[in-house]
Amino acid sequence: MCFLAFLHKLLTLVKKTMAAEVIEEERLDVLTRTGQKTGISKPRGDIHRDGDYHRAVHVWIFSEGTQELLLQQRAECKDSWPGLWDVSSAGHISAGDSSLVTARRELHEELGITLPKDAFEPLFVFLQECVINDGNFINNEYNDVYLVTTLDPIPLEAFTLQESEVSAVKYISLEVYRSLLAKEDPQYVPYDVNDQYGQLFEIISKRYKQKAEARSLTLQKQLNRYARISLKAELKGLSDSDKEALKLLIKAAKIMDEIFCLQVWYSNPSLRGWLEQNADESQLNKLKWMYYLINKSPWSCLDENESFLTTADSAVKILSEATKPVAGWKGIKYRTAFPTSKPPGANFYPPDMDKMEFELWKKSLPEDKRKEAIGFFNVIKRKSEAMLDKSLSHSTPSSTSDTHDLYVVPYSEEYSSFLLRAADLLHKAGDLTNSSSLKKFLHSKAEAFLSNEYYDSDIAWMDLDSKLDITIGPYETYEDALFGYKATFEAFIGIKDDEATAQLKVFGDNLQVLEKNLPMDDIYKSGDVIAAPIRVIQLVYNSGDVKGPQTIAFNLPNDECIVKDRGTSMVILKNVSEAKFKLILQPIADVCVAKEQRELVDFESFFTHTICHECCHGIGPHTITLPNGQKSTVRLELQELHSSLEEAKADIVGLWAINFLINKDFFPKTLVKSMYVSFLAGCFRSVRFGLEEAHGKGQALQFNYLFDKGAFVLHPDGTFSVDFDKVEGVVETLSREILTLQAQGDKRTAQTLLSKYCLMTQPLKCALEKLERIQVPVDIAPDFPIADQILLNNL
Repeated sequence: MCFLAFLHKLLTLVKKTMAAEVIEEERLDVLTRTGQKTGISKPRGDIHRDGDYHRAVHVWIFSEGTQELLLQQRAECKDSWPGLWDVSSAGHISAGDSSLVTARRELHEELGITLPKDAFEPLFVFLQECVINDGNFINNEYNDVYLVTTLDPIPLEAFTLQESEVSAVKYISLEVYRSLLAKEDPQYVPYDVNDQYGQLFEIISKRYKQKAEARSLTLQKQLNRYARISLKAELKGLSDSDKEALKLLIKAAKIMDEIFCLQVWYSNPSLRGWLEQNADESQLNKLKWMYYLINKSPWSCLDENESFLTTADSAVKILSEATKPVAGWKGIKYRTAFPTSKPPGANFYPPDMDKMEFELWKKSLPEDKRKEAIGFFNVIKRKSEAMLDKSLSHSTPSSTSDTHDLYVVPYSEEYSSFLLRAADLLHKAGDLTNSSSLKKFLHSKAEAFLSNEYYDSDIAWMDLDSKLDITIGPYETYEDALFGYKATFEAFIGIKDDEATAQLKVFGDNLQVLEKNLPMDDIYKSGDVIAAPIRVIQLVYNSGDVKGPQTIAFNLPNDECIVKDRGTSMVILKNVSEAKFKLILQPIADVCVAKEQRELVDFESFFTHTICHECCHGIGPHTITLPNGQKSTVRLELQELHSSLEEAKADIVGLWAINFLINKDFFPKTLVKSMYVSFLAGCFRSVRFGLEEAHGKGQALQFNYLFDKGAFVLHPDGTFSVDFDKVEGVVETLSREILTLQAQGDKRTAQTLLSKYCLMTQPLKCALEKLERIQVPVDIAPDFPIADQILLNNL
């Protein structure tokens, strides 16, 4: 370098240093050794002087076509590893900032690349602990590592480098770079590829080395766990006007699928469109699409939500203005990303939000806003993300002086484009039908979609008395595994079975009697349980949050205010129940139940317990008084544990309730033994859904508890039986435990109970391995030929 050039560079560096002194030094959040925020922030220099733990982001840009990573050369003025080759883009997460917003901003500032959040795949968190610069720079850093996958390398001339941070960029082969790091080449910032950072290379290598034939075999095996069946239902009881309304309702139900797809993850809609568009290109693509349709996401419901797809399978988008223009180059082609681990908060919360951040924000809110934050019908978003989107699009961001970054967006606003269409279809269907109760429900639900006020429409749904039966809207909260607060959209359309409905009136009429006699202290019992309407239908079509294992019944609504005022209502899907019994439960019994008890497994017992399970959602604790006198709900106190405990409660208390009704002569005493043995066989059916799913988790708890207490017995031949002398008492004991912890809002005891019994124990493994060997289906995958014909105007 000539003297004048050296002098110019030195003066530039001095100017930047002087300017930096005027600007307040960046502050970082101080973390504990385990990565938790302490509530303290300090200047960046002090953090590295004192060796405080803090957070940063690493963003890697990977070219799929050339199998190369982009590296940046750190500027000579950097206080750590100056002049060395390093991660594509990186930076500290400033105090109060979030991870994903920081990753996007750093990529823009350092390299001049503007990408939306769906380009960033969270890979893992890497803890870097090292001391450099003769002990003057201590780096104890938690790095959130992201991957951006492009189809081809970005032209080097497209980058706009931040001179104070980056000297140059280059692409390097994945394997060559791994080799250089393994050799500790002095030109590269050191990362131990045999330790945590080796995950980067393992993840990328694995996804591109998989053979199409092997993947096809795996997907076919996963698909074979579902028995395909065409569900039939008679339409002859419907009037011509109701048949016209039915067509509109099926169209509205399909919109629920679109909303649910977005609720699962923000890049899920583009993945779905891409898989459908490319399904006919190969056998592998066809299998990907078929299995996606069952799971409605890239995560397999029956495999503890393990991903069966990767970002390498995802949609390709092109951005022509993500960088400065380059002659002859059309722009960045990137894969829309999703994490391999299913996000517990789905798309209801910012992807980088943790529970602590939410709780701190919630505590800062006034009481009415606090209730809104934990309400069913809204999503939580970041102000900083909205501001970043505006600034990167060159529009003027609106400033905010608020301390907290989170804010609430109602469903009516978040999903307005979908809900406007659905509301229009419901209004039109309501105008067509002759049923006054159906007309009232459809119009009120359409209004709820636009107002975000669902109380009146849920009451109208409970009062529904129509041959054409529909449930549509946001109801269940299983998808929100972070807190269990947010409801997903779904739809069930069916034809009411009037005869079967009339036969089940005994259950709904006796809920107060069951509540009064529940095995828990009287202080926790409600004196005003309302009779629950029960409707039995033949399912014609379902959509939305109906993925993986199919629903056979449901008890709604979940809103504690409505439960307190009006109780709940139940819908039983009889043709789905019949299909599951024939194709799944009976074969399970033939393999897993001891020969002398096998004949006790029958559809009547299975169906009766299904009904009683749903009834028992309506009794027991809902709105509760905590030990300190504060009013709350079981859902709010147990949070993410609520769904699995509530399913376990409904199951086990359902057994207790049937036995109680038998003793009161509502049912024949011959039902007692068949009820318990059918339940035993049903345990193996539900546990196969996986221990990440609420029903599977609740079922594992019950089976292991009953087995531990001797109510279920394992025989040398690998079959199981019920000890009729013990089972009644054990069922009552477990019912009391669950009901009491719910009534007390005791999350700690709930966690202890689940930790002890919600396990894949050896007896369960033994049974499930037998079922897998003979390939008994885990669940059904229904087709809806009637709905298809209706949409084609053939009915």
